[in-house]
Amino acid sequence: MTEPYVPPKVWKWEAESGGRFANINRPIAGPTHDKELPVGENPLQLYSLATPNGVKVGVMLEELLALGKKEAEYDAYLINIGEGDQFGSGFVAANPNSKIPALVDHSTNPPTRVFESGAILVYLAEKFGAFLPEEPAARAECLSWLFWQMGSAPYLGGGFGHFYAYAPEKFEYPINRFAMEVKRQLDVLDRNLADRKYLAGDEYTIADIATGPWYGGLVLGELYDAAEFLDVGSYTHVVRWANDFMERPAVKRGRRVNRVWGPEEEQVPERHQASDLD
Repeated sequence: MTEPYVPPKVWKWEAESGGRFANINRPIAGPTHDKELPVGENPLQLYSLATPNGVKVGVMLEELLALGKKEAEYDAYLINIGEGDQFGSGFVAANPNSKIPALVDHSTNPPTRVFESGAILVYLAEKFGAFLPEEPAARAECLSWLFWQMGSAPYLGGGFGHFYAYAPEKFEYPINRFAMEVKRQLDVLDRNLADRKYLAGDEYTIADIATGPWYGGLVLGELYDAAEFLDVGSYTHVVRWANDFMERPAVKRGRRVNRVWGPEEEQVPERHQASDLD
């Protein structure tokens, strides 16, 4: 029988934790090497990767362009987290948390950095007056669901996703613990979407843009190969909403930005103009 783990009095980082992505985790912040970020010709510079968090901003920018917001033109540069790009000095200057995505707005003087995907969505929504209601009650509902996503998704990704799909060994307790929480979250979404088209009501907002890549991807079988395990088909209202989200033309374009896996025709490592997504 394996001896139970007894935590030391003082934890020390002595080895990588194992599993996929172990090489990108460390208990200290700051840059590991000097590398400046490229800057394109457009007002907005996105530094990202097409993970669910990264996809949020690509989708938002494409949705803004679809509305005719020409000032939302952007350059998107790849930050390959598997190769440690997020620890370059330039990226750390844009996001001291060393997580994708990061946005730098060069239409302001000095340029404005924005990090954390939810903060970027709010910044862009306020800058361009779109996808965030102005009426106080509707705005509060939208922001409540946005912050729900920001607080809930770590249990899905770093919790369930890690222990179910990426950990070097599978253990019953953490998988069961996080599976229970993810199913509770899906039930929260399903009950909410039972009588409304979008998360915050009848209007498509940044709450949907934030939540779609995570929970939409999950119920459509795109995350962790866990659709059957979590019985995602039973959340019929979430599935309906997810399909509607994924079929939006701007969502289809945004999901390809900074993508370096999957079918070659869907990969767009960098985006500098609309034709890059043709």
